[in-house]
Amino acid sequence: MTILVLTLIIFFGSMLAGFLGSLTGLGGGILIIPMLSLVFGIDIRYAIGASIVAVIATSSGAASAYVKEGITNIRLGMFLEIATTVGAFAGAFIAAYAPTNFIAILFGSILIFSAIFSFQKKNPHFQNRPGSKLATLLKLNSNYPDNKGNIITYSVYNIVGGFFMMIVAGVLSGLLGIGSGAFKVLAMDNVMRIPFKVSTTTSNFMIGVTAAASAVVYFQRGYIDPSLCFPVTLGVLTGATIGSRVLTKAEAQWLRIVFAIVITILAVEMIYNGAKHRF
Repeated sequence: MTILVLTLIIFFGSMLAGFLGSLTGLGGGILIIPMLSLVFGIDIRYAIGASIVAVIATSSGAASAYVKEGITNIRLGMFLEIATTVGAFAGAFIAAYAPTNFIAILFGSILIFSAIFSFQKKNPHFQNRPGSKLATLLKLNSNYPDNKGNIITYSVYNIVGGFFMMIVAGVLSGLLGIGSGAFKVLAMDNVMRIPFKVSTTTSNFMIGVTAAASAVVYFQRGYIDPSLCFPVTLGVLTGATIGSRVLTKAEAQWLRIVFAIVITILAVEMIYNGAKHRF
């Protein structure tokens, strides 16, 4: 296989990852790492480095479209980025010393957790209650247009719990290089009780800042290879742009199904290969 063919394969694989990552709020990195490490046999640390760069591109490509559509909760995203950035620095330092097979197993475990809780049902009457006082004080409650153009108003709950979960999401982002989109979506969807479509778009908005914080540490450690980052980033950005257009018309339940299926398959692969010390 020539370098050109390999580069094209990585590009199209990354484009698919960016497409799915944009639809589900995962950021693409959650698919990039298994693809590079399992399919192409690339060291997982370099795969994480390429993923972090790609995650920044994904956030830039998808977030702009979501903000234009009026779905993203910008104030909430900026508030929660404080927590994810602090956690990302801590996670990146831990990653420099953690065994690669441990990272792979942890990665898979987080994915399974994400798949299970993505289907946790909300209390349908919960949205009828007023949001938390802190959300009102910070002006985090907002609205978004549905598929028919109707404006849906929603309130934000449990600000403190969501903030601390975002610190954990930041640690996972720095440690695993995935942008921790799955954990962000779960925190906003299940803890803060935000509509799923708003959760995924706000997650995409936040992912770039979180990844940029950990990218500095990975760059200093020499784990960011430009020759690998180029096709990965270009592919993810292309896929994310396409996915952002599809998301605005997609049904939330369909997105949950895609979310769960994709990450469950990847989780099994990562845990199995991590346990076999194949990283």
